[in-house]
Amino acid sequence: MNVKMFTFNAFQENTYVLSDGSNTCVILDPGCSTSEERKALTDYIEGESLTPVRLINTHCHIDHILGNDYVSNKWKLPLEAHAGEAVVLDYSKKAAQMYGIAYDDSPPIAKYIEEGDKIQWGETTLETYFTPGHSPASLSFFHRDSKQLIAGDVLFQNSIGRTDLPGGNYDQLIKNIKEKLFPLGDDVVVYSGHGLSTTIGHEKANNPFLNQ
Repeated sequence: MNVKMFTFNAFQENTYVLSDGSNTCVILDPGCSTSEERKALTDYIEGESLTPVRLINTHCHIDHILGNDYVSNKWKLPLEAHAGEAVVLDYSKKAAQMYGIAYDDSPPIAKYIEEGDKIQWGETTLETYFTPGHSPASLSFFHRDSKQLIAGDVLFQNSIGRTDLPGGNYDQLIKNIKEKLFPLGDDVVVYSGHGLSTTIGHEKANNPFLNQ
């Protein structure tokens, strides 16, 4: 599985395009909010001759959904996320107003993803883990064959997702990281919703929030 990362919008959010040898791809957390950012995403997809087949949100905070409307309309894709994120998505217009940013309304969640679901497309299968704590119903996606994890805002290099937003829960987040993500293996590469990638092993050894 190939992972292409884009860093978009004022929040420096990481958008991911996952692809494989089938020339199909999945777009995760499109944060593209300007015409330049939308062009960068589109140019990559078209330049690689990829066909997007799924649009997925790890969670629905405003910085991760600014491009939902564009991607959904451009490639005729329904939005997929956990049902528990609908309340966050519903709040997105107010969140955009609070931050003073332009926002094209995201489509509603059309297909719900639950823990244990297999996200399949082309030659690829992702495992789904329910990892709330940063948001009410965050999901993390693991590609076992290549040992790559898309973690959203659950786990960062030397940090964790903030838990002071509505639906956040610090103890729950720590528990999910330790009980669901750590067992995946020290050599697993973690792609986060912000910042650089890391590994499970690095976070076990160095993350101050997880070594208390």
